[in-house]
Amino acid sequence: MSIDRERVLHTARLAELAIADAELPALVEQLSRIVDYVEQLGELPAAGEAAVHRSGPEQVSLRDDVVDPAPLARPIAELAPEFRDGFFLVPRRGAMADE
Repeated sequence: MSIDRERVLHTARLAELAIADAELPALVEQLSRIVDYVEQLGELPAAGEAAVHRSGPEQVSLRDDVVDPAPLARPIAELAPEFRDGFFLVPRRGAMADE
């Protein structure tokens, strides 16, 4: 895929970014290199799985990856003035306030 000046300017407009004319050639070149690199990654074989890297001998077994929540000193509902259905309720401020 070719990245040209017009594509960079179009993307900058969509992202609402201002790009100085002096910076544009370097930006086009950098983005082209990034896109070329990503295209190279697509050429890698995706079949099969990579072997798991272990820092020790193969005989050492790995522990199960189990998620255990840490117990809290106080119930979570006590950590906020208002708590309902598993959510903290906070007052609206600024632009979110009802008028």
